Amino acid sequence: MNIYRNESLIKRNAKIAQFTLFGGLLVLAGGMYLSFRYPDQFYYSLLALVFGFILSQIGIYFSNRWSRKPRPDEILDQALKGLDDKYYLYHFLSPVSHLLIGPCGVWNLRTYHQKGLITYRDGRWRQKGGSLYMKIFAQESLGRPELEIQADETRLSKFLAENFKDNSVPEIFSSLVFTNSAVQIELSENEPPPAETVYVAKLKDLIRKFAKSKTLSVEKIDQIVNILQK
Repeated sequence: MNIYRNESLIKRNAKIAQFTLFGGLLVLAGGMYLSFRYPDQFYYSLLALVFGFILSQIGIYFSNRWSRKPRPDEILDQALKGLDDKYYLYHFLSPVSHLLIGPCGVWNLRTYHQKGLITYRDGRWRQKGGSLYMKIFAQESLGRPELEIQADETRLSKFLAENFKDNSVPEIFSSLVFTNSAVQIELSENEPPPAETVYVAKLKDLIRKFAKSKTLSVEKIDQIVNILQK
């Protein structure tokens, strides 16, 4: 498998993660100190606590993607190890964070590190389990994966359409890849999710299954690769 990544972006955002996370914790500590030492300065301490919380949340967001080891891109590298050289994996070099091109087609791989019970029912994703502290200070909420996938596919489709001369843009597939070993996924057979949803250990099986039934021609693969490497 051919792997490409934006190393300069990774280094830059890792530094942002460190600055915002530790900066946020320092501001939070300062706000707590003000609230106890100078109770009459309530509004200043409140402002510091709010600003510190926002900074720490930004730090968590960046840390989960850019500085925590192994990073999401490294986890995907390992999960897809063994695919042959017909496959191309791009990290942070396209309109989506992780893009896989190969006989399986064009795949947008969106990683999630949340743990606990993940369910999809009545058109909504839900997450259960985990302490309140972990949810606030250690990991992001699950959010709305269906909207994130839709936005990814729209950006990627537009990008490919602008670069394909014959307007034959290949179909785009997406997968929600859960990377935390402490996650449990429950999906209803009567209501499939809007995108393929897998544990990271099952990702390669999913890709190989699609490669058998939805083959992307060598010509199309080369065309997309040339676009991405301009």
